[in-house]
Amino acid sequence: MYFFFEPGETRTGSGQGQRLVRVGTHALTAGARSTLHQRLRQHAGKSSSLGGNHRGSIFRLLVGEALIARGDCRECPSWGIKGDLGKAAEILTMQRAKLAIAEAPIEAAVSEYLGQLPFLWLPVDDEPGADSLRGYIERNAIALTSCLHEPMIDPPSPSWLGHRSGRERVRRSGLWNQRHVDDSYEPRFLDVLETAIECSTEL
Repeated sequence: MYFFFEPGETRTGSGQGQRLVRVGTHALTAGARSTLHQRLRQHAGKSSSLGGNHRGSIFRLLVGEALIARGDCRECPSWGIKGDLGKAAEILTMQRAKLAIAEAPIEAAVSEYLGQLPFLWLPVDDEPGADSLRGYIERNAIALTSCLHEPMIDPPSPSWLGHRSGRERVRRSGLWNQRHVDDSYEPRFLDVLETAIECSTEL
């Protein structure tokens, strides 16, 4: 499990410190083999060149959209088109290499932005699948912290980049998440989370 926070986003209703802005995990489909480290690398991009692949990370895609909308990056018609660079190039009738060059400054801006976000990780060692404990914690953590519910626990600041997102669920939830933001959390989730945290401190 990973939990991202954001400089400038502070908790106002749940205590002190930075506000939670994204919750996620890896390998929730039965038989999936990806690791938490691999998933975080997909989000972060390449440390050497600040490159990355927003088609492999919805987190990167969302942040890139918001940076473009805010004017931090120039318009890019191919951003978010298809799940593969080659297929996007075909649709836009562009050469693959030229498309990659056009998207590179935005990928770099996204990597730089995400590189400033602190995060915590929680080891939850279970098998991928519909009944995954990681999936349960992810769903309920998102539902609990989403601003789509009243009362809002920790609403985003007026300057939060997510306000510029083209995705209504991001804007209204205050999270860089779209799934589960309108779900209701189960009260017993907090006990499950507490147990997972206690187990992690014993490792």
